[in-house]
Amino acid sequence: MNEAAANEAAPTAPETLSELSTRLERTNELLQRMLVEVAKTPSTHAIFVDAGYVYASAGLLVAGTEDRRAFDLDAEGMIEAFIDKARTIFADSRLLRVYWYDGARRRIHTPEQQAIADLPDVKVRLGNLNANNQQKGVDSLIRSDLESLARHRAISDAALVGGDEDLVSAVEAAQGYGARVHLWGIEAADGRNQAEPLLWEVDSRRVFDLDFCRPYVTRRPVTTYENEGEPPPSRDEVRFLGARIAETWLAERGPVTMAELLPGHPYLPGPVDQDLLMEAERLLSRSLRGHAVLRRALRDGFWQQLQSRF
Repeated sequence: MNEAAANEAAPTAPETLSELSTRLERTNELLQRMLVEVAKTPSTHAIFVDAGYVYASAGLLVAGTEDRRAFDLDAEGMIEAFIDKARTIFADSRLLRVYWYDGARRRIHTPEQQAIADLPDVKVRLGNLNANNQQKGVDSLIRSDLESLARHRAISDAALVGGDEDLVSAVEAAQGYGARVHLWGIEAADGRNQAEPLLWEVDSRRVFDLDFCRPYVTRRPVTTYENEGEPPPSRDEVRFLGARIAETWLAERGPVTMAELLPGHPYLPGPVDQDLLMEAERLLSRSLRGHAVLRRALRDGFWQQLQSRF
């Protein structure tokens, strides 16, 4: 190739700079368009509610008890209040949904949980309940949902209503993908109802006081079951009733759950003992409070039936 041909084939310096400038302008134009589209896309938030924490803390604050059987919680009203509060805090954000985490035996919805699941923008996620009526698997469900939504950029903010230290890993996982986690709590009736390590990890904190919770908690009237003029049942009758309840619970709660009680013999966990007493009183239509001998007979019948099946 001669010198003239080589000079003709090679681009001149001004032409190269011109092409580079053109490409930069086109890149800047594309970036500006992307920024405009991002600005048009609203951020998204979700609310994650540990129902066990809400029942226990709101019940104790308003009704003076953590026992769900002693009060009614207007879950629909409280969820709406949470949504309204989030709408105020995350003013430029849209709600993805509310996640309601609760426990149920064999993860079968109770009528109350079914009603909550029917609410718009609400998803009920169920862990299990052990023999002591303690939730199992709820924290792992919260972590899974929080991490998945943050990883896929489905949410930019998460409002977490809970207090268990086990939720720290869920917060860290979501934050690792760029989501901000805001911890919401219920005012503690005494002391603190949220773990300090959880308080340290979140991006912001908010506590709902008695005035916020009072409209959604109603204490149930006390029923005594006393029949005037009727003699109390015999010890044998109550012992037989205890065995009958044990058999019913085996069918309803499953042998695995009931077998978990055996190592504690002759003592029943507090919540289970209360369940046994209330069910016996319901079937007898009278109170066994103050009848220590009959209550022992009830437990004896319960244990005898349970041990005969294992």
